Amino acid sequence: MPPDAAPRDIVGVLLAGGQARRMGGGDKCLRPLAGRPLLAHVVERAAPQVARLLLNANGDPARFAEFALPVVADELEGFQGPLAGILTAMRWTAAHVPEARWLASFPTDAPFIPADLVARLHAGATAAGLPLACAMSAGRTHPVIGLWHLALADDLARALGDEGLRKIDLWTARHGIAEVEWETVPHDPFFNANRPNDLAAAEGMLAGEARDVDDLSANV
Repeated sequence: MPPDAAPRDIVGVLLAGGQARRMGGGDKCLRPLAGRPLLAHVVERAAPQVARLLLNANGDPARFAEFALPVVADELEGFQGPLAGILTAMRWTAAHVPEARWLASFPTDAPFIPADLVARLHAGATAAGLPLACAMSAGRTHPVIGLWHLALADDLARALGDEGLRKIDLWTARHGIAEVEWETVPHDPFFNANRPNDLAAAEGMLAGEARDVDDLSANV
């Protein structure tokens, strides 16, 4: 599956249901980065990799109107974490894209998501015969950057509702998860902007990417 493929059996969800306390509250993904909302950078990289893309966010969906995406609030109340967003996206996918078999999840504060993310996660899960995969870099896993088989939706619902489970790693360990590692040169592709100074760092990284493109074009 080439990096730019949009397989019919994979739907993507952008996770923006958190409260962004370290960024000072509000919609972290709407903070400006290089003249555009942070979310715009993530959408640009995520959309070509999946058949459909939706946004998981709570509150008034009108604030995301410019992105022309389905906006789905957590079906569980009380900001119960990323797993609640995953479950919500699984239920939405079953209702709206019944041919889909997988859900890919993207954090909305990670503007450097690689173009081969979904393809490599799918290949890793398939090769290992596992229903889950997540990204890894610099020896560290990124649980919310993952691929989730939709057959696990009912089990996840039970874990969240009956057990009150919130930690991603505890749930994924029950089913087995493939970890797929990326290089961190020239920078970690899973860098995420948690604090205001992280946005300044991301500006520098984007400028570096633009210079690399310009240098490549000049040498062609």
